[in-house]
Amino acid sequence: MLRRLYDWIIAQAEHPRALWILAVVSFLESSVFPIPPDVLLIPMVLADRRRAWKIAATCTIASVLGGMLGYAIGYGLGETLGTWIIQAYGLQHAMDSFHESFAKYGLWIILIKGLTPIPYKLVTIASGLAHFNPVVFVLASIATRGARFFLLAALLYYFGAPIRHFVEKRLTLVTTVFVVGLVGGFLVLHYVF
Repeated sequence: MLRRLYDWIIAQAEHPRALWILAVVSFLESSVFPIPPDVLLIPMVLADRRRAWKIAATCTIASVLGGMLGYAIGYGLGETLGTWIIQAYGLQHAMDSFHESFAKYGLWIILIKGLTPIPYKLVTIASGLAHFNPVVFVLASIATRGARFFLLAALLYYFGAPIRHFVEKRLTLVTTVFVVGLVGGFLVLHYVF
């Protein structure tokens, strides 16, 4: 089943609307959606490495715009929608601790967390809740999300064939490592912050 899903995603990655789907996922992941855009970015770049930079740019732009929505949720709807999103992911304890840290290290938190598998929506909503400088927030988001997506695209662009072969040969292992990393990010948030 995993092989069929992977093959389907690779096939869809060449579809003319794939970039729009990627943009929607990137946008929503920054504020409300649990699945990171890497799930689509990786097979899309592997399917057509010539579009790597366009794909990374789409992820970056949509993610930053989605981050602005997350910021607005935290800023204006923190007590209602923002709280609901945080509770839906079981991150209330992490958010409380994160909010305290954010007051001291806001810019550094945006820069570091934007590069990690820790849910970016937490950063965006917390930035709004803390009424962090929106210009600095957007610039830091562009830097971190751009670095993350362009670095991933560059690795896939330059090492695409071996990486694609590795992924296809060890699909279960790669998927497991990705899921463990994603779940690990949530656990770090829950127990560390």
